[in-house]
Amino acid sequence: MIETLLIANRGEIACRVIRTARAMGIRTVAVHSAADAGALHVRLADAAVAIGPAPARESYLVGERIIAAARESGAQAIHPGYGFLSENAAFAQNVIDAGLIWVGPDPASITAMGLKDAAKRLMAKAGVPVTPGYIGENQDPAVLAGEAAQIGYPVLIKAVAGGGGKGMRLVEDPAQFADALASCQREAASSFGNAHVLIEKYISSPRHIEVQVFGDAHGNVVHLFERDCSLQRRHQKVIEEAPAPGMNAETRAALCAAAVRAAQAVAYRGAGTIEFIADGSGPLSADRIWFMEMNTRLQVEHPVTEAVTGIDLVEWQLRVAAGEPIPLTQDRITLNGHAVEARLYAEDPAAGFLPSVGPIEHLRLPQSGRVDSGVAEGDRVSPYYDPMLAKLIHHAPTRTAAFAGLAQMAAAVQCWPVRTNAPFLTRALADGDVIAGRIDTGLVGQRGDAWAARVAPGEALLQDVAARVCAAAKAGPPPHLPGWRLNAAPAPVIVRLDDGEQVRAVTPCYKTGSSVQGHPRGYLASEQGATWLIQPWRPAGIGDEEGAGAVHAPMPGLVTAVMVAAGERVGKGQTLLTLEAMKMEQAIKSPIEGVVAELPVSAGQQVGADALLIRVEKDEA
Repeated sequence: MIETLLIANRGEIACRVIRTARAMGIRTVAVHSAADAGALHVRLADAAVAIGPAPARESYLVGERIIAAARESGAQAIHPGYGFLSENAAFAQNVIDAGLIWVGPDPASITAMGLKDAAKRLMAKAGVPVTPGYIGENQDPAVLAGEAAQIGYPVLIKAVAGGGGKGMRLVEDPAQFADALASCQREAASSFGNAHVLIEKYISSPRHIEVQVFGDAHGNVVHLFERDCSLQRRHQKVIEEAPAPGMNAETRAALCAAAVRAAQAVAYRGAGTIEFIADGSGPLSADRIWFMEMNTRLQVEHPVTEAVTGIDLVEWQLRVAAGEPIPLTQDRITLNGHAVEARLYAEDPAAGFLPSVGPIEHLRLPQSGRVDSGVAEGDRVSPYYDPMLAKLIHHAPTRTAAFAGLAQMAAAVQCWPVRTNAPFLTRALADGDVIAGRIDTGLVGQRGDAWAARVAPGEALLQDVAARVCAAAKAGPPPHLPGWRLNAAPAPVIVRLDDGEQVRAVTPCYKTGSSVQGHPRGYLASEQGATWLIQPWRPAGIGDEEGAGAVHAPMPGLVTAVMVAAGERVGKGQTLLTLEAMKMEQAIKSPIEGVVAELPVSAGQQVGADALLIRVEKDEA
């Protein structure tokens, strides 16, 4: 058995591998870039080795440094995780040549499945059904256009070395073919260093169904049933489940048998996934499911397979890499219940899914289900890497219960100030067609705008915040609670959401709510996967206490001008400075007559919400 394992990856998958290795009594070594020196996977590992600057091309993608780290740390084996170098045949061979154990398939298997056209020829020879199309060597545009016409529109142009949705174009009209081909080839050459393409028949209601396979060095190959990954956004998986909805026993048997033949054709060893495209315009059947490609590594969505089979795939990887046979024969691998997974990303769906980076000041992940996380509260989301924070997985006896449980998990996510796609996931998991299994790869594109819309806090949540504001003022009302009177009926409290995005007057409602908690700048409140910083709003010109003249910034802004100096006498209502915020300039006036006692800001200075702008003291003379 392997005694020391180096994980050539970061984030969630590195933490995932460490967890299983530790349970098996294996010492773990993390590698990290300068940006990840304090990352969770580094903190969890038994040892860590720095491998370079923040950009992946200068650290995680430099195979020589990773092999050197293995030697330095005494590791006997390297687990590549997924992404980065996991499907790099040259790196795998270098690991083996260095006398280390490669926790993955033989380099020859990676090479055989690395190019889509060669893989399809190999699969067709092995009796695996492939999508109708052209996979020839002739790349002349006229020849390709002729092949597309013979296949029949619509067609897909796909880079033979592509992946992740890159190097792919849908062409619905012959007049669009030439431009689409040129664009696809340019992207393929830039992204993969290979401009060759293939042409496939486009399936109008496609479903993405894949089969988990596993092989060992003793010639054994088994399958662990199928997963459905049809819920995708721009060819990137969002929600995955096992088993596939609508899959009958006959179709499952044919599909899984084809996947095993595919793995046997390349003498596959370790964990791999055979990906198929299915015609979702009608019931699933074996004659309408075709091979797409093979991923020669562990998949992001492997936890749903683990949930329905009760098998730890990482443990199997480590045992098989050490030379052991697959622990179970095919007849002992059974399917139990239903599991669904959602990928939690640090991104803002309402802003076009832009990554959200920076420090995670507040993080609460669900307590139910399974959570595979790569971050903890206090960590930073780096702009250099994939923004996935965690994977949320729920397993239940039925598909309906699994989706309901995962929806609750997504709704329970709290993260601030980094935004996440949890509200998007919450809406997606509650969609009627998703719950009913009426899914294909185009559904997210059709519903995505509605699912991604900005979430606003409910009135009950705001009322709870307002009640807490009043409770905090029990020793005496702060002057920024207009109309506050002891023993009087609750008066509205003015609150501001997320740095001035919205200002509301809210009537307090005294109740308890676990989703509201104090923060130095106000209150953090969460529901439906969204989190807001909600602050009592102190209008400019209102002092902090009776007779005082401290004036705070009502929201983040730029001090554009300062009209007075410290020690200067000012009158009530006199303009002291101007603040530009939310594209508007606001005059900051003195709330009292007196002398400028404190002036901590200057023209041109950026200030945060609630920052002290000026303090005027009442003149007692």
